[in-house]
Amino acid sequence: MTAGAVVAGLLAGYGIAIPVGAVGAHLVAVAARSPWRTGAGAALGVATADGLYALLAVLGGAALVPLLAPVATPLRLGSALVLVALAAHSARSAVRAYRSGTAPGRALPAAPRRAFLAFLGITILNPLTVLYFTVLVLGGRPATGPAEATAFVLAAFAASASWQLLLAGTGTLLGRAVTGPRGRLATALASSALIVALAVGVVV
Repeated sequence: MTAGAVVAGLLAGYGIAIPVGAVGAHLVAVAARSPWRTGAGAALGVATADGLYALLAVLGGAALVPLLAPVATPLRLGSALVLVALAAHSARSAVRAYRSGTAPGRALPAAPRRAFLAFLGITILNPLTVLYFTVLVLGGRPATGPAEATAFVLAAFAASASWQLLLAGTGTLLGRAVTGPRGRLATALASSALIVALAVGVVV
């Protein structure tokens, strides 16, 4: 039964992590203009939020849905506003850095701990994550006891972490490939535009 919970957790973790939304796009952009440790910290922040929501879904089950329903719209709006603000900040920092002749993105969180907390907060603002895990838990019943619940949550976290770290690694490689000032500026502006577009999709 524990093996089944592990498989269910892995599938759930990859299911919520692999579709690259606004947070994933922002993660790649941050990793492209930051040291690897910062990108890894951001990736683990996203994965931690997924793990916490998986835990809440296992513990709360059906009780979470009616509690989240009244605040789902405000949370979506808040998430979109935060993402738009981040995109604007990133674009502004990139333009200033280009004009001053320095590497863009220096205003982004430089410390892995700050990046972790920032991305943890961004991901927690998304109510669809907890609803996703709740539906899986209620539908598939992967966790029927403490051992199975623990296995499900840890597997979901591991799956999300592995994917987010892959995104961060991709961003790091992109940052090394695009070393010119114009290339970095174009990358920053493109990622900001993508984040805004995806943020709009959150509320539409």
